[in-house]
Amino acid sequence: MNPFRRNSGKAALAAVAVGAVLAASACGGATSEGTSDTSAKTAPPAVATAMDSVVRNGFPGVQVVIDGPGGHRTFTAGVGDRDTGAPFPDDGRVRIGSNTKTFVSTVIMQLVAEGKVELDAPIERYLPGVVQGNGNDGNRISVRQLLQHTSGIPDYLGHGSADGVQRDHSEQLNPDDEALRWQHFEMADLVRRAMTAPPNFEPGAKAVYTNTNYLVAGLLIERVTGNPAAAEIGRRIIEPLGLRDTYVPAARETSIRGSHPKGYHEVGGKSVDFTDLDPSWGGTAGDMVATPTDLNRFFTALLAGKLLAPAQLAEMQRTVPFDRMPGADYGLALIHRTTPCGKEVWGHGGSIPGFETRNGVTADGTAVTVTVNQLPTSEAGAEAVNSVLDAALCAS
Repeated sequence: MNPFRRNSGKAALAAVAVGAVLAASACGGATSEGTSDTSAKTAPPAVATAMDSVVRNGFPGVQVVIDGPGGHRTFTAGVGDRDTGAPFPDDGRVRIGSNTKTFVSTVIMQLVAEGKVELDAPIERYLPGVVQGNGNDGNRISVRQLLQHTSGIPDYLGHGSADGVQRDHSEQLNPDDEALRWQHFEMADLVRRAMTAPPNFEPGAKAVYTNTNYLVAGLLIERVTGNPAAAEIGRRIIEPLGLRDTYVPAARETSIRGSHPKGYHEVGGKSVDFTDLDPSWGGTAGDMVATPTDLNRFFTALLAGKLLAPAQLAEMQRTVPFDRMPGADYGLALIHRTTPCGKEVWGHGGSIPGFETRNGVTADGTAVTVTVNQLPTSEAGAEAVNSVLDAALCAS
């Protein structure tokens, strides 16, 4: 679920074997209802070249969706289904991983504006006894530190990614295993598992991207509002923005609703169809589903001040160095960076077995979301995906 994650472990070391390299013949896709496609039907040369590199690096397929002053444009390369050879469906739903965190942070900042949550108050005030044990102390950790990954609490996922769910001090479950893929988890239980390990560092000492922070944030929403976090995300963000293709999966819902590409994941050196799974191990750290167009609409609206008052948006954009991406900075579930062409960009991104999304919004309101239907398995693959996003942002 970690955006722009550093590849580690055996999955990162193995290359994906594909029968053939598909040429990146990028074409314009159908638009969503209510949007007009004012663009040409061929991807800009730099974008087409970058997409071709993604497919040549072993990804089944890639889709780029651009929204902004230049209109709505969709470009695809490779395949969305290896069995049939079908391309990515235009603006199909995908699992968005850690982009979920930005929805969660936005809800909390709305609660801050309403006076129901104090950003610099200790989490113990709202969730007594939840962040406690083995040196973890919710009295010393603020809400802000959770949202900015400066809390120091341990990650229930190995290495801050989807490498394994921590069950005790040493034993881990691996999402590559079928047992975990179909297992259902409750967020409170996952937080309790995390508390069996000591803190990674003193609260506020540094920033280390840690998924447990956002499970605690989800529990905070539920305690303060008395409603499921999914309901608050729906009421406060999805419904007002008309994000018709965005949702939080229901309990034990394993498939993706509506039109979607297949998502693949490397298991034992083989690329396996991993489209269906129980995403409850991600919870409010990464379980949501959306289309690229909806993601563009959400981030554009957020950054334009349509979801938060200026004071709360400014807090989200107060950053610290981002440990997962040299040269980038992390706010409260907003990542800030500069593209090679000098454009300032805000976004997030997300990874979950089957899918990876990279996104960003520029100062002129141009929003880009890039989706691949398999996690990177090498540094070269990860950089190839990054290059697509930069090419699209710089060409727009």
